[in-house]
Amino acid sequence: MPPTETTAHPANIQYPSVPPGLKLLQLKFRVLSALSSEWAFKAAWEVFTTPRRLPLKTWETKALAHATQHWAQAESGRIAYYEWNGSGSRTVLLVHGWEHRASFWGHMADGLAKAGFRIVAVDGPAHGLSDGKRATLVSFAGAVQAVADAIGPVHATVAHSFGAACTAGVPVRFNQAIGGQLPRLVLMSAPSSTRKVAARFAHLLHLPPSVVQRMGRFIEEQYGRSAESFSLLETGRQLPVQRALLLHDHLDPNVPFAEAEEIASHWPALEFRPTTGLGHNRIMRDPNVIKQVVDFIA
Repeated sequence: MPPTETTAHPANIQYPSVPPGLKLLQLKFRVLSALSSEWAFKAAWEVFTTPRRLPLKTWETKALAHATQHWAQAESGRIAYYEWNGSGSRTVLLVHGWEHRASFWGHMADGLAKAGFRIVAVDGPAHGLSDGKRATLVSFAGAVQAVADAIGPVHATVAHSFGAACTAGVPVRFNQAIGGQLPRLVLMSAPSSTRKVAARFAHLLHLPPSVVQRMGRFIEEQYGRSAESFSLLETGRQLPVQRALLLHDHLDPNVPFAEAEEIASHWPALEFRPTTGLGHNRIMRDPNVIKQVVDFIA
């Protein structure tokens, strides 16, 4: 990640949720940064790539009651995925965001299944029942790729937040055996830029620029490409997608609405539909949004 801007960080913008013991973490990184940027980088990278496995909610259990569980193998380990309406005529793949899991798509899966689609939803690495304790853009996209390769032709993909960044930013390659085109792509609450995600993270933990720059160099060393090359601003308009839709709420507290506007301005063929009052997560289960998604991918 290149050097980041340090201006205009609204107090309500979170990445992607406030870690427990935030004050202690900020103190820890202040001390580590004073002692060694390398020590601070290693500790920051661990926080940045370690999701919490949050307790299962009652409505999630209900969402999975009518799903069939399967497994795929990725470099990160075994990946759990779930299937609803296996006899559906066309397949829709659902990709969750950070600290979510397949069951968070329960309302969307139900709406799409009732419309006649076969639904598949993945647990990303270190999420849900999938293996691992840590996840990056690349490992998460690798898990989505493993599932996409296992389930046959994909008609549409619906991806939220971090899942959208992985799917469209790495990116995942769909339908490689039949020409590589994805008929429909729906992105929700997607960040525009890895640089801006890093800036929010640095602001949250009070990291100095030297640590953020070290994170960027580490990514380039690991993957042979700059951190910003994973951004939707760079990749979106180049994706082999027939039609793409972006949904983003004006009041999203995790990813600023301005980032959606930026994505849309860089991707002329993208259909951009703002929402109001749904925030970062409720957009996934809002009845009107579900209807829009069904109509768009149909």
